[in-house]
Amino acid sequence: MDLSLAFAYLAAGLGAAGATIGGGYGISKLASAAMEGVSRQPEAAGDIRGMMILTAAMIEGVALFAVAVCVLLIFMSKTVGAA
Repeated sequence: MDLSLAFAYLAAGLGAAGATIGGGYGISKLASAAMEGVSRQPEAAGDIRGMMILTAAMIEGVALFAVAVCVLLIFMSKTVGAA
């Protein structure tokens, strides 16, 4: 195995792990803030829930895009290494 290919695998793995951890952390902070907001103002629970779901979907989208880029890095490093 070529050393550059090994570094590409390492970078892809670390990038996917970072994206997953970052997405999980972002959603947990979002849920925490939403729970606090609902506990302070229960009549706004519907609005807070809607905003929380929309924002969580955006965070998941960014995390999924980052993981897709990491997977593409693996496949592109195989094709470049073969040439």
